[in-house]
Amino acid sequence: MPELPDLTVYIEALERRIVGALLERLRLESSFVLRSVGVAASELEGRRVLDVRRLGKRIVIGLEDQLFVVMHLMIAGRLRWRDKGSKGVGRIALAAFEFSSGILWLTEAGSKKRASLHLVRGARQLAEHDPGGLDVLTCGLEEFKLALQRENHTLKRALTDPRALSGIGNAYSDEILHAARLSPLKWTARLDAAELERLFEATRATLTQWSARLREQVGADFPEKVSAFRPEMAVHGRYREPCPRCGAPVQRIVHAEHEINYCAPCQTGGKLLADRALSTLLKGDWPKTIDEWERLRTR
Repeated sequence: MPELPDLTVYIEALERRIVGALLERLRLESSFVLRSVGVAASELEGRRVLDVRRLGKRIVIGLEDQLFVVMHLMIAGRLRWRDKGSKGVGRIALAAFEFSSGILWLTEAGSKKRASLHLVRGARQLAEHDPGGLDVLTCGLEEFKLALQRENHTLKRALTDPRALSGIGNAYSDEILHAARLSPLKWTARLDAAELERLFEATRATLTQWSARLREQVGADFPEKVSAFRPEMAVHGRYREPCPRCGAPVQRIVHAEHEINYCAPCQTGGKLLADRALSTLLKGDWPKTIDEWERLRTR
């Protein structure tokens, strides 16, 4: 799922291309993608784009007369930019926004159609799509603490809760926790002052650095290779690969469709966290340390 750094680069690319342009036509290529009917698609046509912004993990295109397009890309949704008159994008197309400056395609690969499009009118309707999470790049330490500890959850859950913090998902929460040297399963209520400040700084630094890195990679082009898995990442998606800090193999916890990646020496004092996909079956045979786990793997 595109997160804050990816969305930042998307938005900057869109600002360069569509702010000030007219939305000439909106074509819905899939019947399910439009999730609200408060505004007819035809009402948006002929309106000028005033701004593009982020709302949690959603991209919002603001048009004249307080009309807004709200896009949630979810897991596999992506944006494509094409010149006017160019070929389409094939069967992955969900919607096409034909601007006076070019065509923006909303696409989604795979069979699970989760990406959504909402057309809304006015600030009140737009606010209904805001999960309410804190913007970690503009807040202070005390605000961060209050948002994180409003409820007692594991750090992994707290960081990815859109009602608490804005724009952080599975990938960058792994990277943040590795940078902060904190266990993904540590409870927010048990953070001491030093750990809380370390997490705050790691959150801001990780998101800022990755936004800058992706911005540099894209340059003046439109982002085409948006992925939650990047080879430069420290732990996310790097199970069994060496931690860039200590060299130990990256570990994981698997639950349903989600995976948590972490480095045991750097984040949990060398302790392996229980993987629900295996530890329930192994019970007492589940290894407690990396050394024990590696010995089992090499037998």
